[in-house]
Amino acid sequence: MKFSTRQDIEAPIEFVFDRTADFDAIERQALPRGIEVSRADTLSGVECGTQWNVVFPFRGKSRKVKGELAEFDCPNNYLIQSVSGGVEADFRVVFLPLSRNRTRVIVGLQLSPKTLSARLLVQSLKLAKKSLDLRFSTRIAQFASDVQNRYFETQGQSVL
Repeated sequence: MKFSTRQDIEAPIEFVFDRTADFDAIERQALPRGIEVSRADTLSGVECGTQWNVVFPFRGKSRKVKGELAEFDCPNNYLIQSVSGGVEADFRVVFLPLSRNRTRVIVGLQLSPKTLSARLLVQSLKLAKKSLDLRFSTRIAQFASDVQNRYFETQGQSVL
C-alpha cells in the first residue's frame, strides 16, 4: 500500500532539505501529538544508520516502531525504513530544484505487510484509503507551508 504526495515550496532546495531533515525539531513536534520518539543509536549527528524508537497510539493500542535512516543524500533525498509488528515501511522524501528559490518535495510512504495479522491491518487501511490519502496530503501540505513561512521570515518578507 502506497501513499504519496508532492508539494512545491517557495524556498531554495538547501533550506527546504535542512528543515525537512531536522529530525530533532520533528521529534519535538511529535510530543504534543502523543508520539514518543527517542534515538536508538550512539551516532553524534544525523547520518545513514541513525535509528529511532517511536511509540504512538493507534486504534486504541500503543504501537512501537523501530526506524533507521537508510539513505541520506543531502540535498537530494533521504529514506527511513521502519518495522512495526509485521509491517515494514519505507518513507522516502525527494527534493527537486525547480528554480533557485522553488523546490518540489515528493513524499512517499510504502507499507508492506509480512505477516497474516499485518496483512489484515493493511487490508483494513485500504478500505479507508481515500480518507487516509487526504490526511496524508493535508499533513504534508501543512508542513510544507510551515517551511515556506519560515523561509520568508528568515528573508524578512511578509508571510502570505
